[in-house]
Amino acid sequence: MRHIHLDNGLRLRFPGRGEDFDQGVEIGMLAVLMDSQQREFTRRIASANVDQVRAIAKQMGYHVVEDQADGEFVDLIFRHSTARPQLKLVHSAG
Repeated sequence: MRHIHLDNGLRLRFPGRGEDFDQGVEIGMLAVLMDSQQREFTRRIASANVDQVRAIAKQMGYHVVEDQADGEFVDLIFRHSTARPQLKLVHSAG
């Protein structure tokens, strides 16, 4: 049993359910978010789901960028293909 990350600070777990169930919930949750055509969102998912998530995201018009990974989980940034990247001004330390 593992935690499924819904949002920052909000996690679910399903005692008595297997890993396949957890992965299905995670994929379903992301599919709903992508179907709502949010411009951009970030989610932490199980590393085992990355390939399937990338395939679904491509079909739904999203670009996926890996942000951070810790072995079991990876943080992904989803950007709808109609969203333009946001540039940030960064000051040098020198």
